[in-house]
Amino acid sequence: MIGEDVLMELNNLLSGPPETLLPVDPAAAELAAGAAAVDLAAKFPTSSLAWSALAEAALAEGHTIEAYAYARTGYHRGLDLLRRNGWKGHGPVPWEHEPNRGFLRCLAVLGKAAAIIDEKDEAERCTTFLRDSSATAADVLA
Repeated sequence: MIGEDVLMELNNLLSGPPETLLPVDPAAAELAAGAAAVDLAAKFPTSSLAWSALAEAALAEGHTIEAYAYARTGYHRGLDLLRRNGWKGHGPVPWEHEPNRGFLRCLAVLGKAAAIIDEKDEAERCTTFLRDSSATAADVLA
């Protein structure tokens, strides 16, 4: 007979890695209050949310290279934070948890900007990574 602790361990292995839930982004409140993203990126350089706002604005204005650079910065800041919060290089990063959105938004813009400059491998990697992290984010940010 298999013990309860063995069954729980087996269930954990079968269910995949746990969700990674980031802490509240330090720029979130000020950004919501209308502060300029450029000021917040300088004040909170580890904020993926501030970098995502800059990246999205640059992309919307047709400044693809700037969008790519902003998104890459926020993406790497987000990866650092994900790792510090238990992420092991894969697993869910749910869109439903609002503090995760800055990272996911950066990943989406990075993929879009990469596609525009014809960096196909990077665009595909970002699209796959976004969908693997959060199908909801991939749909919302498409």
